[in-house]
Amino acid sequence: MPARIAGIAGYLPSGTLTNADLAARFPEWSVDKIAGKTGIDSRHVAAPDQTTSDLAIAAGLTLLARDGIDPASVDHLIVCTQTADYVMPATSLLVHHALGLRSSAGATDITHGCSGYVYGLGLAAALIDSGQASTVLLITADTYTRLINDADKSVRTLFGDGAAATLVVAAESPGIHSFVYGSDGSGAESLVVPGGGLGPAGRFPAADPASRGLDSNGYDLYMDGTAVFNFAIRVVPETAQAVLAKAGWPGEQVDSWVLHQANAFMLNHLRRKLGVPADRFVVELGDTGNTVSSSIPLAIEAAREKGVAAPGTRSVLIGFGVGLSWAGMAVDW
Repeated sequence: MPARIAGIAGYLPSGTLTNADLAARFPEWSVDKIAGKTGIDSRHVAAPDQTTSDLAIAAGLTLLARDGIDPASVDHLIVCTQTADYVMPATSLLVHHALGLRSSAGATDITHGCSGYVYGLGLAAALIDSGQASTVLLITADTYTRLINDADKSVRTLFGDGAAATLVVAAESPGIHSFVYGSDGSGAESLVVPGGGLGPAGRFPAADPASRGLDSNGYDLYMDGTAVFNFAIRVVPETAQAVLAKAGWPGEQVDSWVLHQANAFMLNHLRRKLGVPADRFVVELGDTGNTVSSSIPLAIEAAREKGVAAPGTRSVLIGFGVGLSWAGMAVDW
């Protein structure tokens, strides 16, 4: 049975970190310099007592209430996060309980980052196509700001916290299709949290906080910006062509391109590399920052007033980043 997206709702915590805040912390960086390099003016930050499951629950409740969805109709819940509340139990189980889903509904965690939304939609479509479910709730949620060292301006300017809930349902014709995936674990060191896990501390020497002149906060997210940029410039155009070939679409028939909202600098380079007109290429991260797996659904919702995701239109979605991992897909809205 084919599947389609029936609704998307986002949730952003009330706390913010503005460019003015960052400029005060790093006087050598002006407000205009930060905005010019990243395309970001502010980022949302979870409160000290807010966890990833809190954000996920808020997004899920918003979608269920806004669209009048009976929780009992959900057959499976997928939660995508890299900032789980606990090592165990799975975050999806905490969210499942809080949303009031029935006990016979499945709950699954996936831990992909920037490609996670497309991976999650692919899993949701497979559950429906195989007859295991007719309604799947996919929730992406992360509190990435908890992983960032306060003294590391290279990543503090980029990431924000947020969540999004997407309802995927059985359909008469395919609404989400032409999935393409890619993985390259040899690039894991390019974007990594070296602390807080069970792996050896010295596995990724470049990420060592001491070598970066940082007093460790226990996590110390590290990103090799040049390596990630070069990776994206290489795999995103290849992924785009593979999606178009599977969908049988000429590029000019795509109404909107929604890529992982990494930063404006990277997105502008990718748009030019893809040859997509600016009015068909979504850039919506000025008020959210890079929200990892939630960046694509949050961008779709923010761009709806511009005609993105309007009935009868077509979109290509591409996620890429930590892993290294990437995925693309086509959407008939």
